[in-house]
Amino acid sequence: MISRQAALLAGDTPAIAEAHFLAEAEPYDELLRPGGWINLGTAENRLLWDLLRDRWAALGGLAEEDTRYAPLHGTPLLRERIARLLAAGCRAPVGADEVVVISGASAALDAIATALCDPGEAIVVPAPYYGAFDTDLAGRSGALLIPAPLSPADGFRLDPAVVDRVLTGAREAGTAVRAVAISSPSNPIGEVHSPEVLAELVRVVRAHDVDLISDEVYAHSIVGGHSFTSALDPAVNQDWTDRTHVIWGFAKDFGLPGLKTGVLCTRDREVYAAVRALAYFAPVSTTTQARLAGLLADPGWVADFLAEGRRRLTASYEHAAKALDSYDIPYAAADGGFSLWLDLRRWLPGAGFAAEEELWREIFHTARVSILPGGAFRSPEPGWFRLCHTLDAPLVTEAVRRIAARLRGTGVTPESGVRT
Repeated sequence: MISRQAALLAGDTPAIAEAHFLAEAEPYDELLRPGGWINLGTAENRLLWDLLRDRWAALGGLAEEDTRYAPLHGTPLLRERIARLLAAGCRAPVGADEVVVISGASAALDAIATALCDPGEAIVVPAPYYGAFDTDLAGRSGALLIPAPLSPADGFRLDPAVVDRVLTGAREAGTAVRAVAISSPSNPIGEVHSPEVLAELVRVVRAHDVDLISDEVYAHSIVGGHSFTSALDPAVNQDWTDRTHVIWGFAKDFGLPGLKTGVLCTRDREVYAAVRALAYFAPVSTTTQARLAGLLADPGWVADFLAEGRRRLTASYEHAAKALDSYDIPYAAADGGFSLWLDLRRWLPGAGFAAEEELWREIFHTARVSILPGGAFRSPEPGWFRLCHTLDAPLVTEAVRRIAARLRGTGVTPESGVRT
């Protein structure tokens, strides 16, 4: 018999992961599998490998030192080069001794929640939020996630006043709140939070004496001319940096999710020591660390790579938006990240999240396109879906065509769609 905690984890596979593996088992191919699945449910950046391939090959083969034990929270060289990259992004000094390297951003989120929360203590999260937060932040730590529901009327934009109200309500109910967690840029909305909003959020968390966890895995994945501001940027955060903890990793901005390398940056020495100790259970292989350190060795190459990544991401976003517009499928405009937040409310076959799940299953099993329902992201209302667009443009075109055909096939005549 397994423990209660193990049973909870075993029965709580995120919908994101489940849909991913089902869709990837029989992928669409125009000639070989024209009826296969198209996976627009997984936030993988498949636009970058040709930029990485030659540099990756030039890093050379396995060296003897790459087979040895290394510090389990990251080699000094890799932490130094990551700190340099993070410092450039947040426009403030970051030291290698403020960086922990760990096996993926999920492990970093698990570690920071465990470091901050005893079982039953709470983390407030603006909703909709990244669906795996439920597992990453609460699955092993025993923390309680409290959604702060954002309004669809303004596109679910981050509102510090809503966070303030939820924090106040939780305290009045006797719940011990230890942190507020956000994704920045936000997932699934794709909002790049403005400096003014971030500064107000820092003021709120400081007033409530809680920590701020900022998941910034899309920090360099910005669309168009938008500019990213880190929660550690001195322009928005001067007095609460020791209580602000940033998550980053190589999965999104570098298109390397399979290497499972995440980063936690924290200036709190007690938190750092705790997370460093937890990295013992989730280290990154010495070989992987050596190659990633080599990848970051040339700051000029890194800057050019990230700039080209943003250009390609913008083109991918614009292509997906144009495809949706051509079928009058509305969506919330995004500033960053890999997804579009589709508004399919008018096509729901009934009321509530049960109707949303029914529509999702229709699209998934009949159109054979994987997008994810808003319920997986704790959306405050049903009818919203996340579509990830960072793969070959013809695949996105075909997937949107299938979705539109399925929506028309429901028997509901959509009104003229208006992009929000």
